[in-house]
Parts: sequence; C-alpha cells; structure tokens
Amino acid sequence: MKKEGLLARHPVLANLIIIILVALACLGILYFSFAIFTRHGESAVVPGVEKMSYTQAIEILHSKGFKVDIRDSLYKEDEKPGYVIEQFPKSNSVVKPGRKIFLYINAVHPKEVIIDEDNNPREDALKSISFRQGRARLEELGFKNIRVVKVLGENDCISKIFANGKVVKKMQKVPVNAQIVMEVFDGNLESIRDSLQNDISPQFSFEQENSSDDYQNSSETYPVEESQSSETESYEYY
Repeated sequence: MKKEGLLARHPVLANLIIIILVALACLGILYFSFAIFTRHGESAVVPGVEKMSYTQAIEILHSKGFKVDIRDSLYKEDEKPGYVIEQFPKSNSVVKPGRKIFLYINAVHPKEVIIDEDNNPREDALKSISFRQGRARLEELGFKNIRVVKVLGENDCISKIFANGKVVKKMQKVPVNAQIVMEVFDGNLESIRDSLQNDISPQFSFEQENSSDDYQNSSETYPVEESQSSETESYEYY
C-alpha cells in the first residue's frame, strides 16, 4: 500500500497554497505592467513657456513629449493677446514623461458681459437703480474705467450708463475694458423747485397788487369805450 503525499492528505492546505501562488503571480504582473505604463523611474523637466505665443509654446511642449490642454482663456490689458500668461505645472518642475501641461492663454478679445439682465432690451441699462447698487454691479462684473457724471434730478438714482460713449441697453453685451460713464441724478431738483417757488410767489403777489391799482386808476381817468367791431380776433400758439 502506497503512502499518500502531504497535499493529498491535506486538500484544504493544498488549495490554499495554490490560491496564494496565483495571487502573487497576478500582483507581479500588475506591478510590472503599471511600471511600464507609468514609466516608473523615468522623469522629465517641464520647460517654461510663459510669455510665449500659443503656437510657440505648443511646439516646444510637443517636442519634449508633453501633452497640452488649454484650461482657460483670460484677458489682461498689460499682456499680449494669444500669449501664455500662466502654466501648470510650473517651469522646471520634474514630472513623468508625456504628462499633460495646462496653459492659460490671454484672450484675443476682452470678455463681454451683460450689465443689466432684465429682459427689456429697449430700455436703458440700470435705469432708476440706486447709485451704490449700480456701482457695485459694475465693479462686480470687472469694469475698471468708471466715471460718474452728475445731472439735475430728484434722487441719487442712475439716469443712463454709457460704454465707450454709447448708451447701454438692457441685455446688451459690453467688453469689460470699456470706458464706463455713469450718469446719476444729483438729488437737487426738489430743493431748486422749492427755492424758485419761494422766490417767485412774493413777486407775483406784488405784481398782482400793482396791476389791480393801475387798473383802478386807469378806469377812473379814462372811460371805457364799447367796441365798434363785431369781428373776433384769432391767435395761434406755438
């Protein structure tokens, strides 16, 4: 009678050993595959492409084996349109070969925004809005060149908004680098009305009294003659 081997006498232990060996083999395959895919142990230095044109930056990064992605387009007046204003990772960063480099490009045209989103395009933008509220709205949208002009009015609300010399309407897009003029009422109209009324009323009363006295004196000295004409005079008002 033949003696049975250890594995034959302990099938559960045999299966456990087989499972462990298979798991180790799978882990080894995954490790080497991952190392090959990620180029484990290899590195590359990111070239600096800020202040370069977009096309020049693309050529340099591609020549070094990097991928390029435009993350966003910004607009700065002090930078050239179409030039790289920021990159990530930064220049001289050590990264994996073939990594994607994100570029931020200065837009060719400035960003355009809607000052007043109320859907009434025939009406003036921000009309009758308070000065503080309107100013805050313009600054929030990114406008820098803002000038305020006071005009005679009853309150401190906005009369008109001008962008580069033209009246802005609701739902109209305006470039953020436009020169903005806020035409705002000065709130002095009511006080001027009261002042004029106080100045005119005593004078008007005095003239009425003098006119009445003159008429009485005139009627005493000169008798009133009846009109001989039956025709009616006509007047035109312009």
